Amino acid sequence: MATANEATLEPEIAAPGLSGILQTPGMRTILLSIGAAITIAVMVGVWMWSQAPDYRVLFSNFNDRDGGAIVASLQQLNIPYKYSEGGSAILVPSNQVHDARLKLASQGLPKGGNVGFELMENQKLGISHFLEQVNFQRALEGELARSIQAVSAVQTARVHLAIPKASVFVREQQKPTASVLLNLYPSRVLDQQQVSAILHLVASSIPELQAKNVTIVDQNGNLLSDTSKQVANNNLDPSQLKYVQEFQQGIVKKIESIISPIVGIQNVRAEATADIDFSRSEQAAETYRPNSPPEASSIRSQQTSEIYGKPAAPSGTPGALSNQPPTPATAPITGGTPPAANGQANAASATGLTQKDSTMNFEVDKTIRYTQQAMGGLKRLSVAVVVNYKTEIDKSGKTITRALTEIEKTQITDLAREAMGFSKERGDSLNVVNSPFAPPEKIIAEEIPLWKQADVLQAAKEIGKYLIGGLLLLYLFFAYLKPTLNKLTGKDEEKLKKEKELKRQEEEEEEEAKRQAEEEEAAVVNINTEAEEQGKQQMSTYETNLEMAKQLAASDPKIVANVIKSWVTNE
Repeated sequence: MATANEATLEPEIAAPGLSGILQTPGMRTILLSIGAAITIAVMVGVWMWSQAPDYRVLFSNFNDRDGGAIVASLQQLNIPYKYSEGGSAILVPSNQVHDARLKLASQGLPKGGNVGFELMENQKLGISHFLEQVNFQRALEGELARSIQAVSAVQTARVHLAIPKASVFVREQQKPTASVLLNLYPSRVLDQQQVSAILHLVASSIPELQAKNVTIVDQNGNLLSDTSKQVANNNLDPSQLKYVQEFQQGIVKKIESIISPIVGIQNVRAEATADIDFSRSEQAAETYRPNSPPEASSIRSQQTSEIYGKPAAPSGTPGALSNQPPTPATAPITGGTPPAANGQANAASATGLTQKDSTMNFEVDKTIRYTQQAMGGLKRLSVAVVVNYKTEIDKSGKTITRALTEIEKTQITDLAREAMGFSKERGDSLNVVNSPFAPPEKIIAEEIPLWKQADVLQAAKEIGKYLIGGLLLLYLFFAYLKPTLNKLTGKDEEKLKKEKELKRQEEEEEEEAKRQAEEEEAAVVNINTEAEEQGKQQMSTYETNLEMAKQLAASDPKIVANVIKSWVTNE
């Protein structure tokens, strides 16, 4: 039986259980060391979490080349960084965002995804003509995008060119087209003049590209280059509209600046409407006027023609009749020309003159006038002015308002006429009205609750982070680290011994107090017993004395009366 018990106990001693191994001093020390190390690591992690900076976005939506260059520059500048979820953005501490951007901008980073003509510098030998044309088009698109990004309101830009192949047939030739996608900065817009500038910039950079074949779209999908829009069917372009607005604003500014010193800056309002003629006309006129006395005449050309012939042979009827002198003329001088006499005919024939013609041409005055009327002429101007009632202080010191007098209103009207350049021949109109202005509406700003204010939320987050970190550190230290260190250094055993000693002393003190309480209770019981006996004895003595007093009062009442009298008088 003893042998069997020994055989049963030997395996337990040879192969102790897991609880026995864990209770060994060496293993216990190892486990406590591991626990202390884990606790310290957790405390360090909590401290680093509480001290970690707030990271903000430095750059986002960059290509791989720019991302590598930015990371390399941040490493050289010793600026901590990390990536956002998905790697679409690079984050840096919030207090270093602006410095990092300025330093990277000085290095030309990020360069952007657009490549320019530097793409042509790395051409490989033996590249095909198609790839060469593709690279040239990519480079041209990148250069145009860079030029467009120089506009202050444009953040990024992309340009797509559709350049058709050249054809030897005229009918098959196609015009190139272009599309531009603009990504504007937040809260920034492009006016029509800037859109027109970008449109003509692209059109002027591509041969045979017309402005109407360029399409410009912003990041919201709005078509900015819609040339079909007409304003009031007047075919006005943006520059003309801007000119009209500036002209009207200039008139309003002149009127308000001349009237404001009289009535106050906030007491006058003016509006102007200008009818400007943007039509362009040319006129050519050619006029003639007569050239006759008394004006001097100028000979333009003169032509004289004379014809001479040989003398004719004698002719006529021989006899006395042909030898007689001619008879006198009987017809009036103003009448028809009589036939020449034979003598005269013979004389003309003798001289040989047969015909003489003379032609003279004079110059006629001619005036040619070319008239070209410039566009932008003012056709008519209409101005409306509203003046507030005048504010004054009466004799009692109260502030009152009154309407303008006719003299004051006339003065303001005259000043407005001179400031606007009033012209009656042009049909201008001016209307000045004196009326009290409505008081401005008080805009009650909605008070943002304290817990919704961004600054308060940020401060609360910072304070909460430090507070939570400090509380976690204190809890880990007092709840885990300090007890573990005490166990490793042996302070825990000393504490247990002291606690046991204190407990033993407390037990002894309790036993001693209990013993003393029992002794005191026994003494109290004895005292009570003695008091009862003494009371009994005193009671018996009182009864004896009372009996003696009764007998004395019965035997000698005078003595009792004297005693009572002495008690009353205190004698």
